[in-house]
Amino acid sequence: MTMPNFFIVGAQKAGTTSLYHYLNQHPQVYMSPIKEPFFFDHEMDSKGEVVRREFEGHRQPPRFTNIEEYSALFEGVRGEKAIGEATPLYIYAPGTAERIERYVPGAKSIALLRNPADRAYSAFLYAVRMGVEPLTDFAQALREEPFRMRNRWHYVFHYRSRGLYYQQLKRFYEVFGRERLGVWLYEDMREAPSSVAQSVFRFLDVDDTFATDTSSRYNPAGVPASGYARAAMRATDKAVWGLRKVLTPTSSILPLAFKMRRVVQSRVLTDPPPIDPELREGLVEGYKEDILRLQELIGRDLSIWLR
Repeated sequence: MTMPNFFIVGAQKAGTTSLYHYLNQHPQVYMSPIKEPFFFDHEMDSKGEVVRREFEGHRQPPRFTNIEEYSALFEGVRGEKAIGEATPLYIYAPGTAERIERYVPGAKSIALLRNPADRAYSAFLYAVRMGVEPLTDFAQALREEPFRMRNRWHYVFHYRSRGLYYQQLKRFYEVFGRERLGVWLYEDMREAPSSVAQSVFRFLDVDDTFATDTSSRYNPAGVPASGYARAAMRATDKAVWGLRKVLTPTSSILPLAFKMRRVVQSRVLTDPPPIDPELREGLVEGYKEDILRLQELIGRDLSIWLR
């Protein structure tokens, strides 16, 4: 049974999709054909069977019901040195680091972090775009967040909380240690994607002279330009998710389906409105203590996030 030896664990809306595609180009790297398996964020019993998770009174069906099904994602490995997957929920979901270490001891983890205020707004826009966020006002969604968390709404609605990185990273450091947890910043990858990719290659002990193509943008921010655009996005997403349910993880059709999804996005999305400056300032102030603790933890100056 082939299993991954590294994971891109988060954070959501921090460049994980781009990094997934950059790594997927490397001949010594194998990335799961499904980018986000959402496996280790679920609880498992002693036999490796996934325990369904309950949100808002509904039991969420797992994408893979056991570790054997999950391992089928890696049947296509043909001698690649680094074998990975990318599920940006892993960094946030409780118990994930411990489950990874239990089932894949010695694996490495990669975390991409983004200014938490900007990440929160980007996550909100994404939820609106996907048609799952019932509100259209970000400030109201933030006010509703404590209520939603108490009532076990899905993690996708934890906009503010998912940006409190200190405890999330601290947990991974405690489980993986510093040698097996690599941390990079979204802002660095936005400015110098090739340099970040080469740094990640070194972390994974693969050839860091490989020149990956970083010219494409993956999963960019955007909102539907009209009601018709929103309908087109929903129809495309429904078709892609439907294929994921009926096709094997290694099917050659899946990459074409995701390419189609990106083409539709490029045609129907428009630039989102900027976040309200006062609201952003309040978010930054609320994150300040966590950011200061985080920069000590990871050894990086994060003063740019406090502006």
